[in-house]
Amino acid sequence: EVQQVESGGGSVQAGGSLRLSCTVSGFTFDEVDVGWYRQAPGNGCELVSIGSRHSTAYYADSVKGRFTISQDDDKNTVHLQMNSLKPEDTAVYYCAYYPIGRPVWLWSTVSDCASFRVGKSAWGQGTQVTVSS
Repeated sequence: EVQQVESGGGSVQAGGSLRLSCTVSGFTFDEVDVGWYRQAPGNGCELVSIGSRHSTAYYADSVKGRFTISQDDDKNTVHLQMNSLKPEDTAVYYCAYYPIGRPVWLWSTVSDCASFRVGKSAWGQGTQVTVSS
């Protein structure tokens, strides 16, 4: 059974850092790409980053230069290091996986994270990130 566990959310002041982690079981990083979405209240679901062993990492323009995605094979964990955080980064962050090679435009078709993830084992439960000014 595939499972995912997210951790690392919390509250931080603007300019601070947080690291989100997504520990998965049931597959390897040779089989899937893992990404992060986020959704702030009143906003749509935003694709933040995709990590892949088979291609260059993807980052949304809003986080380029501040966020870094990485994979820890020994722990089967994907990390999202978030630096220089801004209040507009405040959101619930979701980890998700898909088979390798899924195009970015297809990753980006989710309009509402919270409802889309229901019943999907490929999505984590979400973790809150709050950045205060």
